[in-house]
Amino acid sequence: MSFRIQPAPVARLNRCQLFGPGSRPQIFEKMAASEADVINLDLEDSVAPDDKDTARKNVIEAIGDIDWGQKTLSVRINGLDTPYWYRDVVDLMEQAGERIDLIMIPKVGCAGDLYAVDALVTAIERAKGRSKPLGFEVIAESAAGISHVEEIAAASPRMQAMSLGAADFAASMGMATTGIGGTQENYYMHREGQKYWSDPWHWAQAAIVAACRTHGVLPVDGPFGDFSDDEGFRAQALRSATLGMVGKWAIHPKQVALANEVFTPTEQAVTEAREILAAMEEAKARGEGATVYKGRLVDIASIKQAEVIVRQAEMIGL
Repeated sequence: MSFRIQPAPVARLNRCQLFGPGSRPQIFEKMAASEADVINLDLEDSVAPDDKDTARKNVIEAIGDIDWGQKTLSVRINGLDTPYWYRDVVDLMEQAGERIDLIMIPKVGCAGDLYAVDALVTAIERAKGRSKPLGFEVIAESAAGISHVEEIAAASPRMQAMSLGAADFAASMGMATTGIGGTQENYYMHREGQKYWSDPWHWAQAAIVAACRTHGVLPVDGPFGDFSDDEGFRAQALRSATLGMVGKWAIHPKQVALANEVFTPTEQAVTEAREILAAMEEAKARGEGATVYKGRLVDIASIKQAEVIVRQAEMIGL
């Protein structure tokens, strides 16, 4: 292993990020009362161009007026290729107070994109005397974004999370699909008369996880467009969790419970993790670097894996 220690990401729950358009303030109270760990109020794709100014005002008002409890509160601004993003940042930073935790920057293509937003945010923070630094989360949703994913993950000390935006990513890559995440009908292997469907998003997600883990950023699974398909959502979430992602977006309230189910460790997993840690403590006391737990070898790497599960359980309160 490199002598450079892999930094730990921010310690907070991120099992589910619930999105809602800023142009629909009537749903904000319901979002605040949901079981999502992160709330994303959206100023970007879900808001029509004519509604941008109104949506921004709605969001700024809601940040101060609604009780968001202990949830992480994030606002997705408009892309840097639009005339809206700078006003999103300026108005949020100057008018929304310190309850806002993050801004989500969409369609990030290179580290320079984050530098631009960071410079503006830093100037306003200093001018306003903001005591709590604003965090960033970003979406890689283009060929450029996934090509530069590691430099993006390292681009700013404000970076906390990164997701894959499947729809825009597919368009940027020229992929022959209109789906948002999930299995694609024509992406399959064929053997002995049987079709075997694989995951076209796997390689991009793995790249995001590797970049995030290298630089202490939370990797989060993005949207699953068919909110009538619970099993499809669950399958994609399980694959993402297995890859190392910590949570998933919900673009419909019914997806919140599904995401929390997948990204909450089971009682059995937590018990086993704690037993592995105990077994390794006993081995350490005997001067051994490894031991056997339920018929399988466990060692230092097993401790790291078990600690991840135990920390997650403790944050949830299990």
